[in-house]
Amino acid sequence: MAARAAAVIRIDAVWLAVEPLDMRAGTETALARVIKVFGEARAHNAYLFANRRANRMKVLVHDGIGVWLCARRLHQGSFTWAPSPAGSVMAITAEQLQALVIGLPWHRIGTAATIRVA
Repeated sequence: MAARAAAVIRIDAVWLAVEPLDMRAGTETALARVIKVFGEARAHNAYLFANRRANRMKVLVHDGIGVWLCARRLHQGSFTWAPSPAGSVMAITAEQLQALVIGLPWHRIGTAATIRVA
């Protein structure tokens, strides 16, 4: 069943909004926020928002036909979210998204995890 759901919702890019979103926001409010923050809602893109405490997350996905809005709430702890000085939005990879959703330090995955000699 999960494999069939993954085939229905194709995600080519994942965008993370740094500023918090009121988790009472419904689909229309979340879509309006996506357009305000990102300029547009592109097909096959996922847009992630968290509340101030970062213990709740909403994801809006435009699938090319309509929009999907899902929510995740942690009973303990919080999601590792992007710091505000990073700008208002940032792109993350699918691998970073998977780490974010389970509470791992996603910002250390990929090129950010590279060790360099000065």
